[in-house]
Amino acid sequence: MDAMEEELKCPVCGSLFKEPIILPCSHNVCLACARNIIVQTPEGETPPQNRSSGTSDYDYLDMDKMSMYSETDSGYGSYTPCLKSPNGVRVFPPALVHRHCSITCPLCHRSVSLDERGLRGFQRNRLLEAIVSRYQQSRAASVKCQLCDRNPVDATVMCEQCDVFYCAPCQQRCHPSRGPLAKHRLLPPTQAQAGIAQPTGASARKQATCVDHESENYNMYCVSCKTPVCYQCLEEGKHGKHDVKPLPAMWKQHKCQLSQALNGVSDKAKEAKEFLVQLKNLLQQIQENGVEFEACLVAQCDSLIEALTRQKAKLLTKVTKEKESKLKTVKDQITHCTMKLRQTTGMMEFCLEVIKENDPSGFLQISDALIKRVQASQDQWVKGALEPKVCPEFALTVNTDPLMQSILQLDFTQNKVPPAPLLQLEKCCMRNNSATLAWRITTVQALPVEGYVLELDDGNGGPYREVYVGKETVCTVDGLHFNSSYNARVKAYNSAGVGAYSKVVVLKTSDVAWFTFDPTSAHRDIVLSNENQTVTCNSYDDRVVLGTAAFSKGVHYWELCVDRYDNHPDPAFGVARINTMKDMMLGKDDKAWAMYVDNNRSWFMHNNSHTNRAEGGITKGSTVGILLDLTKHTLTFFINKQQHGPVAFENLEGVFMPAVSLNRNVQVTLITGLEVPKSIM
Repeated sequence: MDAMEEELKCPVCGSLFKEPIILPCSHNVCLACARNIIVQTPEGETPPQNRSSGTSDYDYLDMDKMSMYSETDSGYGSYTPCLKSPNGVRVFPPALVHRHCSITCPLCHRSVSLDERGLRGFQRNRLLEAIVSRYQQSRAASVKCQLCDRNPVDATVMCEQCDVFYCAPCQQRCHPSRGPLAKHRLLPPTQAQAGIAQPTGASARKQATCVDHESENYNMYCVSCKTPVCYQCLEEGKHGKHDVKPLPAMWKQHKCQLSQALNGVSDKAKEAKEFLVQLKNLLQQIQENGVEFEACLVAQCDSLIEALTRQKAKLLTKVTKEKESKLKTVKDQITHCTMKLRQTTGMMEFCLEVIKENDPSGFLQISDALIKRVQASQDQWVKGALEPKVCPEFALTVNTDPLMQSILQLDFTQNKVPPAPLLQLEKCCMRNNSATLAWRITTVQALPVEGYVLELDDGNGGPYREVYVGKETVCTVDGLHFNSSYNARVKAYNSAGVGAYSKVVVLKTSDVAWFTFDPTSAHRDIVLSNENQTVTCNSYDDRVVLGTAAFSKGVHYWELCVDRYDNHPDPAFGVARINTMKDMMLGKDDKAWAMYVDNNRSWFMHNNSHTNRAEGGITKGSTVGILLDLTKHTLTFFINKQQHGPVAFENLEGVFMPAVSLNRNVQVTLITGLEVPKSIM
């Protein structure tokens, strides 16, 4: 039960709880301590916690003073006389000033205002009080005589009326069993302690009464307010629309929840105990490996010439420091883990004691807070908390090959550059114009790695460039050119330097582009369906939507099938920059190149310039093809597989995205992954 003692101590006085009360934040304080931390401030003054200065102009009140004033008290006039106490704190006359009383939790620092009931408005934690009493009885120790002048001996009796412990000689001398003292009752010390710590059976089992209605017992539980209530509380309508359930049912339910939460913490505590054993074994391994390493080092140094011998002492010192550093790290980890385990064990013991209680209302007063604490305690054993911070091996090597003149410079290599990573081909993949690569370090005894550098060439066999630098071992590279082959390689680095490159892997992007419409960049009136491949509009005005692909190299062809065509509108098809205007016809700004077409004719348009009128239009079922040739830097249009008009635009440079503008009279479906029409190849 020693580990549980911290759960039973008041955060204010540091002693075991005496008459504990429950604050709204679910923490507990002694009733006497609560009186000492009540803060009273006059109306209009800034509360102490909000002042910028370091002084406090408030005084502390006891429960009786505090309960005399409510928030409806009023003062007299604008001038309020005040006196000063010996410690310099202003004391306001109660009759002349409105007082505001509050109490701040010493653990979570949450403040709560007190009403006219004062501390009587907080529920007494009878369940915690009973556990403290049992704990005191279980730890009852020998009591010393209170009247011995020097070297007090163990008391043999305690006078119930005098409340004094006596040893046998002091009892005969100071409290003889005759005269007026003959009627005093003398008890054994252990029985006296038990009588002080443990309430009588009747009082311990007395059913809790309502705070607002002292004559009524708790018999229901308000789930919304998370507090026991009586029937009179329900009749008054305070919890009329709340979820109210029988007290015994909620008692059993919360006990079950607490037990389930304890199971998880118990598993973590078991793992922690096993981890401590692992750490202690690690200490032994480090000791043994350290001794072995020292012996090996001595053998190497003794085999060298006198110059190497002069260096031996320095090398041994460094090995010893390395060993001591590892030992210190493991010992610190043992200490830290032991402390966390002790806290967890203490909480578990406390919770088990709580579960033993047969007081439903008392249990429910603290069950929610305990459940959260248990769950939070389980969360603190995060992944990696039960893993050693050091390994028993020593990452130090001695090179005995150099010539004699290098011996004087012989030293430990504190670190090695990491080896070449191994690209995991089974995890590498290509999708459209995106590549995902994965790699790992190949050595069994992994050397420290601070990060990796992934490099790709330009797809034409040109120089490599860095595309990723970081600690992850998986990376996806987007925006590659279609129908291109890239060479990829990766290397690792640490404080000692950069390691060798991995083997080169060849990445082949898709021959043709597969893409959809992009809902993130579309105008808000655009309506997408069919997995973002079909588009229409809610507005009679033209609105723009872009594709998800971006092209800067190669030859690309896609089509749009006209699913609906009403009232002879003129949709526009083409390409655009990502920042083209979305609330007007495609091609009216300088960031789009398009062909707009109706049922009879078409025009090419860029920067609101209309050119090359061509006869022939579209109807329902027609297909419009767009050919973007970034090798020739041209844009050509097709209707129903036939080239429509001359080459529309030339000298196109940069990055282009497929684009469409339409209104509510048109619906089209995007068709991608198409080969370039053979008629122009």
